[in-house]
Amino acid sequence: MTTDTVTSSDRTTTVRRPHAWLWAAFAGIVSAAVLLAVAEALAALVARSASPILAVGSFIVDIVPRPLKELAITLFGEADKVALLAGVGLGAAVAAAVAGALEYRFRFAGVGLLGIGGVLATAAIVTRTGAGGLSWLPPVVGTLAGVVMLLLAIVRLRRWVAAATAENAPAAGADRRQFLILTGLTAVGAVVVGVGARVLNAATSSVAAARDALRLPAARTTVTVPEGASWDIDGLSPIITPNGDFYRVDTALTVPNVDPTTWRLSIEGMVDTPVELSFDDLVGMGLDEYGVTLTCVSNEVGGGLVGNAIWTGVPIRDVLRMAGVQGDADMVLSESVDGYTASTPLSSLTDENLDAIFAVAMNGEPLPFEHGFPVRMVVPGLYGYVSATKWVTKLTVTRFDQAEAYWTPRGYSAEAPIKMSSRVDTPKIGSPVAAGTVVIAGMAWAQPVGVQKVEVSIDDGDWQQTQLSTPINDQSWVQWKLDWNAEPGSHYIAVRATDKQGNLQIQDQAPIAPDGSSGWQRTLVTVSS
Repeated sequence: MTTDTVTSSDRTTTVRRPHAWLWAAFAGIVSAAVLLAVAEALAALVARSASPILAVGSFIVDIVPRPLKELAITLFGEADKVALLAGVGLGAAVAAAVAGALEYRFRFAGVGLLGIGGVLATAAIVTRTGAGGLSWLPPVVGTLAGVVMLLLAIVRLRRWVAAATAENAPAAGADRRQFLILTGLTAVGAVVVGVGARVLNAATSSVAAARDALRLPAARTTVTVPEGASWDIDGLSPIITPNGDFYRVDTALTVPNVDPTTWRLSIEGMVDTPVELSFDDLVGMGLDEYGVTLTCVSNEVGGGLVGNAIWTGVPIRDVLRMAGVQGDADMVLSESVDGYTASTPLSSLTDENLDAIFAVAMNGEPLPFEHGFPVRMVVPGLYGYVSATKWVTKLTVTRFDQAEAYWTPRGYSAEAPIKMSSRVDTPKIGSPVAAGTVVIAGMAWAQPVGVQKVEVSIDDGDWQQTQLSTPINDQSWVQWKLDWNAEPGSHYIAVRATDKQGNLQIQDQAPIAPDGSSGWQRTLVTVSS
Protein backbone atom coordinates (compact mmCIF):
# COMPACT_ATOMS: atom_id res chain seq x y z
CA MET A 1 0.00 0.00 0.00
CA THR A 2 1.46 3.40 -1.01
CA THR A 3 0.32 6.74 0.38
CA ASP A 4 -0.03 10.32 -0.82
CA THR A 5 -0.56 13.34 1.44
CA VAL A 6 -3.22 15.87 0.43
CA THR A 7 -3.03 19.29 2.13
CA SER A 8 -5.91 21.75 2.29
CA SER A 9 -6.37 24.99 4.19
CA ASP A 10 -7.68 23.31 7.33
CA ARG A 11 -6.45 19.67 7.34
CA THR A 12 -4.00 17.14 5.97
CA THR A 13 -5.35 13.79 4.71
CA THR A 14 -3.42 10.64 3.83
CA VAL A 15 -4.74 8.80 0.76
CA ARG A 16 -3.81 5.12 0.55
CA ARG A 17 -3.08 3.71 -2.86
CA PRO A 18 -3.76 -0.04 -2.94
CA HIS A 19 -1.39 -2.67 -4.31
CA ALA A 20 -3.91 -3.38 -7.02
CA TRP A 21 -2.33 -6.60 -8.31
CA LEU A 22 -2.31 -8.24 -4.88
CA TRP A 23 -5.91 -7.28 -4.12
CA ALA A 24 -6.98 -8.45 -7.59
CA ALA A 25 -5.30 -11.82 -6.94
CA PHE A 26 -7.13 -12.03 -3.60
CA ALA A 27 -10.40 -11.25 -5.38
CA GLY A 28 -9.69 -14.11 -7.79
CA ILE A 29 -9.10 -16.55 -4.93
CA VAL A 30 -12.32 -15.47 -3.20
CA SER A 31 -14.23 -15.91 -6.47
CA ALA A 32 -12.87 -19.44 -6.86
CA ALA A 33 -13.90 -20.16 -3.27
CA VAL A 34 -17.42 -19.02 -4.16
CA LEU A 35 -17.39 -21.35 -7.16
CA LEU A 36 -16.41 -24.32 -5.01
CA ALA A 37 -18.75 -23.47 -2.13
CA VAL A 38 -21.81 -23.13 -4.36
CA ALA A 39 -20.89 -26.31 -6.24
CA GLU A 40 -20.42 -28.27 -3.01
CA ALA A 41 -23.71 -26.98 -1.59
CA LEU A 42 -25.65 -27.96 -4.71
CA ALA A 43 -23.84 -31.31 -4.90
CA ALA A 44 -25.04 -32.10 -1.38
CA LEU A 45 -28.61 -31.50 -2.58
CA VAL A 46 -28.76 -32.96 -6.10
CA ALA A 47 -25.57 -34.91 -6.96
CA ARG A 48 -23.25 -36.08 -4.19
CA SER A 49 -20.45 -37.01 -6.58
CA ALA A 50 -20.37 -33.62 -8.33
CA SER A 51 -17.53 -32.05 -6.34
CA PRO A 52 -15.16 -30.09 -8.64
CA ILE A 53 -12.05 -30.62 -6.49
CA LEU A 54 -12.68 -34.37 -6.17
CA ALA A 55 -13.54 -34.77 -9.84
CA VAL A 56 -10.44 -32.91 -11.01
CA GLY A 57 -8.35 -34.85 -8.49
CA SER A 58 -9.71 -38.15 -9.79
CA PHE A 59 -8.96 -37.06 -13.35
CA ILE A 60 -5.38 -36.30 -12.34
CA VAL A 61 -5.09 -39.72 -10.71
CA ASP A 62 -6.11 -41.28 -14.03
CA ILE A 63 -3.66 -39.34 -16.22
CA VAL A 64 -0.58 -39.06 -13.99
CA PRO A 65 2.30 -41.20 -15.40
CA ARG A 66 3.17 -44.38 -13.52
CA PRO A 67 6.54 -43.14 -12.12
CA LEU A 68 4.80 -40.18 -10.47
CA LYS A 69 2.18 -42.47 -8.95
CA GLU A 70 4.92 -44.68 -7.51
CA LEU A 71 6.79 -41.63 -6.21
CA ALA A 72 3.63 -40.35 -4.48
CA ILE A 73 3.06 -43.69 -2.77
CA THR A 74 6.71 -43.86 -1.73
CA LEU A 75 6.74 -40.31 -0.34
CA PHE A 76 3.27 -40.11 1.21
CA GLY A 77 2.16 -43.72 1.66
CA GLU A 78 -1.54 -43.91 2.46
CA ALA A 79 -1.62 -40.09 2.71
CA ASP A 80 -1.05 -39.82 -1.04
CA LYS A 81 -4.67 -38.81 -1.66
CA VAL A 82 -4.50 -36.04 0.95
CA ALA A 83 -1.32 -34.79 -0.68
CA LEU A 84 -2.97 -34.88 -4.11
CA LEU A 85 -6.01 -32.94 -2.92
CA ALA A 86 -3.74 -30.39 -1.25
CA GLY A 87 -1.83 -30.04 -4.52
CA VAL A 88 -5.04 -29.62 -6.50
CA GLY A 89 -6.24 -26.99 -4.04
CA LEU A 90 -2.94 -25.11 -4.22
CA GLY A 91 -2.99 -25.23 -8.02
CA ALA A 92 -6.56 -23.94 -8.07
CA ALA A 93 -5.63 -21.08 -5.73
CA VAL A 94 -2.71 -20.05 -7.94
CA ALA A 95 -4.87 -20.17 -11.08
CA ALA A 96 -7.59 -18.16 -9.34
CA ALA A 97 -5.07 -15.51 -8.29
CA VAL A 98 -3.88 -15.24 -11.89
CA ALA A 99 -7.50 -14.92 -13.04
CA GLY A 100 -8.06 -12.05 -10.63
CA ALA A 101 -4.94 -10.22 -11.80
CA LEU A 102 -5.88 -10.74 -15.45
CA GLU A 103 -9.39 -9.47 -14.88
CA TYR A 104 -8.03 -6.28 -13.30
CA ARG A 105 -5.66 -5.68 -16.22
CA PHE A 106 -7.80 -6.95 -19.11
CA ARG A 107 -11.56 -6.81 -18.78
CA PHE A 108 -13.20 -10.28 -19.04
CA ALA A 109 -9.82 -12.06 -19.39
CA GLY A 110 -9.95 -13.33 -15.80
CA VAL A 111 -13.62 -14.19 -16.17
CA GLY A 112 -12.71 -16.27 -19.22
CA LEU A 113 -9.99 -18.11 -17.30
CA LEU A 114 -12.36 -18.82 -14.40
CA GLY A 115 -14.96 -20.01 -16.91
CA ILE A 116 -12.46 -22.37 -18.52
CA GLY A 117 -11.74 -23.83 -15.09
CA GLY A 118 -15.45 -24.35 -14.55
CA VAL A 119 -15.83 -26.05 -17.93
CA LEU A 120 -12.94 -28.41 -17.19
CA ALA A 121 -14.39 -29.24 -13.77
CA THR A 122 -17.80 -29.89 -15.34
CA ALA A 123 -16.23 -32.18 -17.95
CA ALA A 124 -14.35 -34.08 -15.25
CA ILE A 125 -17.57 -34.57 -13.29
CA VAL A 126 -19.95 -35.63 -16.04
CA THR A 127 -17.47 -38.09 -17.56
CA ARG A 128 -16.90 -39.97 -14.29
CA THR A 129 -18.44 -43.39 -13.89
CA GLY A 130 -21.77 -43.13 -12.08
CA ALA A 131 -22.40 -39.47 -12.96
CA GLY A 132 -26.11 -38.67 -12.66
CA GLY A 133 -28.39 -36.61 -14.85
CA LEU A 134 -27.91 -33.49 -12.70
CA SER A 135 -24.16 -33.85 -12.16
CA TRP A 136 -23.54 -30.89 -14.46
CA LEU A 137 -25.64 -28.52 -12.37
CA PRO A 138 -23.34 -27.88 -9.34
CA PRO A 139 -20.21 -26.93 -11.32
CA VAL A 140 -22.17 -24.82 -13.84
CA VAL A 141 -24.05 -22.83 -11.19
CA GLY A 142 -20.87 -22.60 -9.11
CA THR A 143 -18.96 -21.19 -12.07
CA LEU A 144 -21.63 -18.57 -12.72
CA ALA A 145 -21.54 -17.52 -9.06
CA GLY A 146 -17.74 -17.28 -9.15
CA VAL A 147 -17.83 -15.18 -12.31
CA VAL A 148 -20.36 -12.75 -10.81
CA MET A 149 -18.24 -12.45 -7.67
CA LEU A 150 -15.09 -11.71 -9.66
CA LEU A 151 -16.81 -9.02 -11.72
CA LEU A 152 -18.25 -7.31 -8.62
CA ALA A 153 -14.96 -7.44 -6.74
CA ILE A 154 -12.85 -6.06 -9.59
CA VAL A 155 -15.37 -3.23 -10.22
CA ARG A 156 -15.00 -2.14 -6.59
CA LEU A 157 -11.23 -2.49 -6.72
CA ARG A 158 -11.04 -0.26 -9.78
CA ARG A 159 -13.18 2.39 -8.05
CA TRP A 160 -10.89 2.25 -5.02
CA VAL A 161 -7.76 2.63 -7.19
CA ALA A 162 -9.33 5.44 -9.22
CA ALA A 163 -10.33 7.40 -6.11
CA ALA A 164 -6.89 6.95 -4.57
CA THR A 165 -5.19 8.02 -7.79
CA ALA A 166 -7.38 11.12 -7.93
CA GLU A 167 -6.41 11.81 -4.30
CA ASN A 168 -10.08 11.80 -3.31
CA ALA A 169 -9.67 10.59 0.26
CA PRO A 170 -13.38 10.28 1.23
CA ALA A 171 -14.24 8.32 -1.92
CA ALA A 172 -11.13 6.16 -1.64
CA GLY A 173 -11.97 5.29 1.96
CA ALA A 174 -15.54 4.36 1.08
CA ASP A 175 -14.53 2.27 -1.93
CA ARG A 176 -11.83 0.54 0.10
CA ARG A 177 -14.36 -0.44 2.78
CA GLN A 178 -16.81 -1.71 0.16
CA PHE A 179 -14.14 -3.87 -1.46
CA LEU A 180 -12.85 -5.31 1.81
CA ILE A 181 -16.34 -5.97 3.19
CA LEU A 182 -17.43 -7.67 -0.03
CA THR A 183 -14.37 -9.90 -0.37
CA GLY A 184 -13.89 -10.54 3.35
CA LEU A 185 -17.46 -11.54 4.16
CA THR A 186 -17.72 -13.57 0.97
CA ALA A 187 -14.50 -15.43 1.76
CA VAL A 188 -15.74 -16.34 5.25
CA GLY A 189 -19.13 -17.33 3.87
CA ALA A 190 -17.59 -19.47 1.15
CA VAL A 191 -15.45 -21.36 3.66
CA VAL A 192 -18.41 -21.96 5.99
CA VAL A 193 -20.75 -23.05 3.18
CA GLY A 194 -18.16 -25.16 1.36
CA VAL A 195 -16.88 -27.01 4.41
CA GLY A 196 -20.38 -27.36 5.81
CA ALA A 197 -21.69 -28.80 2.55
CA ARG A 198 -18.88 -31.35 2.37
CA VAL A 199 -19.48 -32.39 5.98
CA LEU A 200 -23.21 -32.55 5.34
CA ASN A 201 -22.62 -34.61 2.22
CA ALA A 202 -20.79 -37.22 4.27
CA ALA A 203 -22.91 -37.02 7.41
CA THR A 204 -26.28 -37.38 5.69
CA SER A 205 -25.29 -40.54 3.85
CA SER A 206 -27.63 -43.35 4.80
CA VAL A 207 -24.97 -45.93 4.00
CA ALA A 208 -23.27 -45.57 7.39
CA ALA A 209 -26.54 -46.38 9.11
CA ALA A 210 -27.11 -49.28 6.73
CA ARG A 211 -23.71 -50.75 7.61
CA ASP A 212 -24.31 -50.33 11.33
CA ALA A 213 -27.65 -52.09 11.02
CA LEU A 214 -26.33 -54.90 8.81
CA ARG A 215 -26.55 -58.37 10.36
CA LEU A 216 -24.71 -60.98 8.35
CA PRO A 217 -25.58 -64.69 8.56
CA ALA A 218 -23.21 -66.77 10.66
CA ALA A 219 -20.36 -68.32 8.71
CA ARG A 220 -20.72 -72.04 8.04
CA THR A 221 -16.99 -72.60 8.54
CA THR A 222 -14.60 -70.47 10.56
CA VAL A 223 -10.84 -69.91 10.68
CA THR A 224 -9.13 -70.84 13.91
CA VAL A 225 -5.82 -69.15 14.61
CA PRO A 226 -3.71 -72.05 15.91
CA GLU A 227 -1.68 -71.92 19.07
CA GLY A 228 1.79 -70.65 18.28
CA ALA A 229 0.67 -68.70 15.22
CA SER A 230 1.46 -65.31 16.75
CA TRP A 231 4.27 -64.22 19.03
CA ASP A 232 4.10 -61.14 21.23
CA ILE A 233 7.41 -59.54 20.30
CA ASP A 234 7.82 -55.77 20.50
CA GLY A 235 7.88 -54.35 16.98
CA LEU A 236 6.69 -57.55 15.28
CA SER A 237 3.52 -57.30 13.20
CA PRO A 238 0.55 -59.29 14.53
CA ILE A 239 -0.48 -62.33 12.53
CA ILE A 240 -3.95 -60.78 12.02
CA THR A 241 -3.80 -57.15 10.93
CA PRO A 242 -6.43 -54.99 12.69
CA ASN A 243 -8.84 -53.31 10.28
CA GLY A 244 -7.69 -49.85 11.28
CA ASP A 245 -4.05 -50.73 10.53
CA PHE A 246 -4.66 -52.53 7.24
CA TYR A 247 -3.01 -50.74 4.34
CA ARG A 248 -5.14 -48.90 1.79
CA VAL A 249 -4.00 -48.18 -1.76
CA ASP A 250 -6.59 -47.45 -4.46
CA THR A 251 -7.54 -44.82 -7.02
CA ALA A 252 -10.60 -43.48 -5.15
CA LEU A 253 -10.10 -39.95 -3.76
CA THR A 254 -13.26 -40.35 -1.71
CA VAL A 255 -14.57 -43.65 -0.45
CA PRO A 256 -17.65 -44.69 -2.46
CA ASN A 257 -20.86 -44.96 -0.43
CA VAL A 258 -22.68 -48.04 -1.68
CA ASP A 259 -26.00 -49.03 -0.15
CA PRO A 260 -26.14 -52.82 0.24
CA THR A 261 -29.91 -52.76 -0.36
CA THR A 262 -29.42 -51.36 -3.88
CA TRP A 263 -26.06 -52.98 -4.68
CA ARG A 264 -26.05 -55.41 -7.58
CA LEU A 265 -23.40 -57.76 -8.96
CA SER A 266 -23.62 -58.65 -12.64
CA ILE A 267 -21.76 -61.46 -14.39
CA GLU A 268 -21.64 -61.04 -18.15
CA GLY A 269 -19.43 -61.45 -21.22
CA MET A 270 -18.38 -64.91 -22.33
CA VAL A 271 -20.96 -66.79 -20.27
CA ASP A 272 -23.90 -69.01 -21.12
CA THR A 273 -26.33 -67.13 -18.88
CA PRO A 274 -25.76 -63.57 -17.58
CA VAL A 275 -26.32 -63.39 -13.83
CA GLU A 276 -27.34 -60.53 -11.55
CA LEU A 277 -27.25 -60.91 -7.78
CA SER A 278 -28.41 -58.66 -4.96
CA PHE A 279 -26.52 -58.47 -1.68
CA ASP A 280 -29.07 -60.80 -0.08
CA ASP A 281 -28.71 -63.21 -3.00
CA LEU A 282 -24.96 -63.33 -2.51
CA VAL A 283 -24.90 -63.86 1.25
CA GLY A 284 -27.78 -66.30 0.88
CA MET A 285 -25.41 -68.63 -0.96
CA GLY A 286 -23.70 -69.29 2.36
CA LEU A 287 -20.73 -67.60 4.01
CA ASP A 288 -17.38 -69.06 5.05
CA GLU A 289 -14.24 -67.63 6.63
CA TYR A 290 -10.85 -67.52 4.94
CA GLY A 291 -7.44 -66.38 6.16
CA VAL A 292 -5.73 -64.54 3.29
CA THR A 293 -2.79 -62.14 3.06
CA LEU A 294 -3.12 -59.24 0.60
CA THR A 295 -0.13 -57.46 -0.94
CA CYS A 296 0.03 -54.27 -2.98
CA VAL A 297 2.24 -54.24 -6.06
CA SER A 298 3.62 -50.92 -4.76
CA ASN A 299 5.10 -52.70 -1.74
CA GLU A 300 8.86 -52.34 -1.84
CA VAL A 301 11.22 -54.94 -0.39
CA GLY A 302 10.76 -54.72 3.37
CA GLY A 303 7.71 -52.47 2.97
CA GLY A 304 4.43 -52.33 4.86
CA LEU A 305 1.84 -52.43 2.07
CA VAL A 306 0.83 -55.97 3.04
CA GLY A 307 -1.66 -57.26 5.60
CA ASN A 308 -3.45 -60.41 6.72
CA ALA A 309 -7.10 -60.70 7.69
CA ILE A 310 -9.88 -63.20 8.28
CA TRP A 311 -12.28 -62.59 5.41
CA THR A 312 -15.87 -63.81 5.26
CA GLY A 313 -17.45 -64.37 1.89
CA VAL A 314 -18.58 -66.53 -1.00
CA PRO A 315 -16.27 -68.36 -3.45
CA ILE A 316 -16.15 -66.53 -6.77
CA ARG A 317 -16.03 -69.86 -8.59
CA ASP A 318 -19.53 -70.66 -7.30
CA VAL A 319 -20.95 -67.47 -8.82
CA LEU A 320 -19.11 -68.01 -12.11
CA ARG A 321 -20.47 -71.55 -12.21
CA MET A 322 -23.99 -70.12 -12.10
CA ALA A 323 -23.26 -68.12 -15.26
CA GLY A 324 -21.56 -70.93 -17.16
CA VAL A 325 -18.13 -69.73 -18.30
CA GLN A 326 -17.37 -70.44 -21.96
CA GLY A 327 -14.36 -72.58 -22.77
CA ASP A 328 -12.18 -70.07 -24.63
CA ALA A 329 -12.28 -67.39 -21.90
CA ASP A 330 -9.10 -66.83 -19.88
CA MET A 331 -9.65 -63.55 -18.00
CA VAL A 332 -12.23 -61.85 -15.80
CA LEU A 333 -12.43 -58.06 -15.88
CA SER A 334 -13.81 -56.89 -12.55
CA GLU A 335 -15.24 -53.39 -12.20
CA SER A 336 -15.79 -51.14 -9.21
CA VAL A 337 -18.68 -48.73 -8.77
CA ASP A 338 -16.22 -45.87 -9.43
CA GLY A 339 -15.12 -47.34 -12.78
CA TYR A 340 -11.86 -48.95 -11.68
CA THR A 341 -11.10 -52.27 -13.41
CA ALA A 342 -8.78 -55.21 -12.73
CA SER A 343 -7.79 -58.13 -14.95
CA THR A 344 -7.70 -61.47 -13.14
CA PRO A 345 -6.70 -64.78 -14.71
CA LEU A 346 -9.82 -66.93 -14.89
CA SER A 347 -7.88 -69.90 -13.53
CA SER A 348 -7.20 -68.05 -10.25
CA LEU A 349 -10.93 -67.58 -9.72
CA THR A 350 -12.04 -71.10 -10.59
CA ASP A 351 -9.26 -73.14 -8.93
CA GLU A 352 -10.79 -75.36 -6.23
CA ASN A 353 -7.57 -75.08 -4.21
CA LEU A 354 -7.58 -71.28 -4.04
CA ASP A 355 -9.90 -69.26 -1.81
CA ALA A 356 -10.82 -66.50 -4.27
CA ILE A 357 -13.92 -64.92 -2.75
CA PHE A 358 -16.43 -62.11 -2.79
CA ALA A 359 -15.75 -60.82 0.73
CA VAL A 360 -18.47 -59.14 2.78
CA ALA A 361 -16.74 -59.07 6.17
CA MET A 362 -13.24 -58.46 7.50
CA ASN A 363 -12.03 -59.69 10.87
CA GLY A 364 -15.53 -60.39 12.12
CA GLU A 365 -17.33 -57.22 11.03
CA PRO A 366 -18.87 -55.93 7.78
CA LEU A 367 -16.21 -54.57 5.46
CA PRO A 368 -15.00 -51.08 6.44
CA PHE A 369 -15.99 -48.47 3.84
CA GLU A 370 -12.39 -47.90 2.79
CA HIS A 371 -11.88 -51.62 2.27
CA GLY A 372 -14.77 -52.11 -0.11
CA PHE A 373 -18.12 -52.16 1.70
CA PRO A 374 -20.40 -53.86 0.89
CA VAL A 375 -18.52 -56.36 -1.32
CA ARG A 376 -14.95 -56.70 -2.55
CA MET A 377 -12.79 -59.36 -4.16
CA VAL A 378 -10.04 -61.22 -2.31
CA VAL A 379 -7.80 -63.49 -4.40
CA PRO A 380 -4.78 -65.25 -2.83
CA GLY A 381 -1.50 -65.18 -4.69
CA LEU A 382 -2.14 -62.14 -6.90
CA TYR A 383 -1.19 -58.52 -6.30
CA GLY A 384 -4.20 -56.37 -5.47
CA TYR A 385 -4.20 -54.35 -8.69
CA VAL A 386 -5.16 -57.44 -10.70
CA SER A 387 -7.51 -59.06 -8.21
CA ALA A 388 -8.63 -57.21 -5.09
CA THR A 389 -11.31 -54.95 -6.60
CA LYS A 390 -13.17 -53.00 -3.91
CA TRP A 391 -16.80 -51.94 -4.17
CA VAL A 392 -17.08 -54.52 -6.94
CA THR A 393 -20.24 -54.42 -9.03
CA LYS A 394 -19.51 -56.29 -12.27
CA LEU A 395 -17.47 -59.19 -13.66
CA THR A 396 -16.99 -59.49 -17.40
CA VAL A 397 -15.69 -62.88 -18.50
CA THR A 398 -13.39 -62.25 -21.46
CA ARG A 399 -9.85 -62.79 -22.78
CA PHE A 400 -6.55 -61.01 -22.18
CA ASP A 401 -6.25 -60.38 -25.92
CA GLN A 402 -9.66 -58.68 -26.01
CA ALA A 403 -9.72 -56.41 -22.95
CA GLU A 404 -7.34 -54.64 -20.59
CA ALA A 405 -7.74 -53.22 -17.11
CA TYR A 406 -6.97 -49.85 -15.51
CA TRP A 407 -3.27 -50.41 -14.79
CA THR A 408 -2.28 -52.38 -17.89
CA PRO A 409 -1.94 -49.40 -20.29
CA ARG A 410 -0.11 -47.57 -17.49
CA GLY A 411 2.88 -49.90 -17.65
CA TYR A 412 1.94 -52.79 -15.35
CA SER A 413 1.64 -56.46 -16.28
CA ALA A 414 -1.82 -57.83 -17.00
CA GLU A 415 -1.02 -60.85 -14.81
CA ALA A 416 0.85 -60.40 -11.54
CA PRO A 417 1.44 -63.32 -9.17
CA ILE A 418 2.76 -62.23 -5.79
CA LYS A 419 6.51 -62.74 -5.41
CA MET A 420 7.63 -64.62 -2.31
CA SER A 421 9.03 -62.15 0.19
CA SER A 422 10.33 -61.73 3.72
CA ARG A 423 11.11 -58.72 5.85
CA VAL A 424 12.72 -57.68 9.14
CA ASP A 425 10.27 -56.00 11.52
CA THR A 426 12.63 -55.72 14.51
CA PRO A 427 15.20 -54.38 15.25
CA LYS A 428 14.51 -51.36 13.08
CA ILE A 429 16.87 -48.98 11.31
CA GLY A 430 17.48 -45.93 13.46
CA SER A 431 16.51 -47.68 16.71
CA PRO A 432 19.70 -48.84 18.45
CA VAL A 433 19.53 -51.98 20.61
CA ALA A 434 21.58 -52.90 23.66
CA ALA A 435 24.32 -55.49 23.39
CA GLY A 436 23.43 -59.00 24.48
CA THR A 437 20.63 -61.31 23.38
CA VAL A 438 18.45 -59.57 20.80
CA VAL A 439 15.46 -61.08 19.04
CA ILE A 440 15.48 -60.58 15.28
CA ALA A 441 11.93 -61.10 13.98
CA GLY A 442 9.78 -60.41 10.97
CA MET A 443 7.21 -61.70 8.50
CA ALA A 444 7.33 -63.91 5.41
CA TRP A 445 4.77 -64.94 2.78
CA ALA A 446 4.78 -67.29 -0.21
CA GLN A 447 1.30 -67.55 -1.66
CA PRO A 448 -0.26 -69.86 -2.50
CA VAL A 449 2.13 -72.69 -1.50
CA GLY A 450 3.30 -71.43 1.90
CA VAL A 451 6.66 -70.74 3.58
CA GLN A 452 8.97 -73.65 4.31
CA LYS A 453 11.81 -71.76 6.01
CA VAL A 454 13.28 -68.30 6.62
CA GLU A 455 17.01 -67.69 6.96
CA VAL A 456 19.01 -64.77 8.32
CA SER A 457 22.58 -63.72 7.58
CA ILE A 458 24.39 -61.29 9.87
CA ASP A 459 27.27 -59.25 8.44
CA ASP A 460 27.36 -61.47 5.33
CA GLY A 461 28.00 -64.54 7.48
CA ASP A 462 26.47 -67.97 7.17
CA TRP A 463 22.73 -68.26 6.71
CA GLN A 464 21.00 -69.28 9.94
CA GLN A 465 17.58 -70.90 9.90
CA THR A 466 14.98 -69.10 12.00
CA GLN A 467 12.02 -70.42 13.96
CA LEU A 468 8.65 -70.09 12.21
CA SER A 469 5.32 -69.50 13.89
CA THR A 470 2.55 -72.03 13.30
CA PRO A 471 0.93 -71.03 9.99
CA ILE A 472 -2.80 -70.38 9.76
CA ASN A 473 -2.67 -71.77 6.23
CA ASP A 474 -0.52 -71.48 3.12
CA GLN A 475 -2.38 -68.37 1.94
CA SER A 476 -1.46 -66.35 5.06
CA TRP A 477 1.87 -64.98 6.09
CA VAL A 478 3.93 -66.32 9.02
CA GLN A 479 6.12 -64.80 11.69
CA TRP A 480 9.75 -65.78 12.15
CA LYS A 481 12.35 -65.08 14.85
CA LEU A 482 16.00 -65.69 15.71
CA ASP A 483 17.91 -65.05 18.96
CA TRP A 484 21.08 -63.10 18.24
CA ASN A 485 24.04 -62.47 20.55
CA ALA A 486 24.54 -58.85 19.51
CA GLU A 487 27.91 -57.20 19.97
CA PRO A 488 28.44 -53.41 20.02
CA GLY A 489 28.78 -51.73 16.64
CA SER A 490 26.97 -51.55 13.32
CA HIS A 491 25.67 -54.76 11.75
CA TYR A 492 23.88 -55.73 8.58
CA ILE A 493 21.00 -58.20 8.76
CA ALA A 494 19.77 -59.90 5.58
CA VAL A 495 16.74 -62.19 5.29
CA ARG A 496 15.43 -64.62 2.68
CA ALA A 497 12.63 -67.20 2.48
CA THR A 498 12.10 -70.56 0.80
CA ASP A 499 8.65 -71.86 -0.12
CA LYS A 500 7.28 -75.38 0.35
CA GLN A 501 8.15 -76.28 -3.23
CA GLY A 502 11.82 -75.55 -2.53
CA ASN A 503 11.95 -72.24 -4.42
CA LEU A 504 14.29 -69.62 -2.97
CA GLN A 505 13.17 -66.01 -2.71
CA ILE A 506 14.44 -63.99 -5.70
CA GLN A 507 17.71 -62.26 -4.83
CA ASP A 508 17.94 -59.95 -7.83
CA GLN A 509 16.66 -56.46 -7.15
CA ALA A 510 13.66 -55.41 -9.25
CA PRO A 511 11.54 -52.22 -9.13
CA ILE A 512 7.83 -52.11 -8.43
CA ALA A 513 6.85 -51.95 -12.10
CA PRO A 514 5.84 -53.89 -14.06
CA ASP A 515 4.98 -56.80 -11.76
CA GLY A 516 6.24 -56.16 -8.23
CA SER A 517 9.57 -55.62 -6.47
CA SER A 518 12.02 -58.37 -5.57
CA GLY A 519 15.26 -58.81 -3.66
CA TRP A 520 16.53 -59.77 -0.21
CA GLN A 521 16.06 -57.12 2.44
CA ARG A 522 19.34 -55.99 4.02
CA THR A 523 18.99 -53.68 6.98
CA LEU A 524 21.50 -51.83 9.16
CA VAL A 525 21.26 -52.25 12.93
CA THR A 526 23.22 -50.32 15.55
CA VAL A 527 24.13 -52.11 18.80
CA SER A 528 25.10 -49.93 21.74
CA SER A 529 27.49 -51.09 24.44
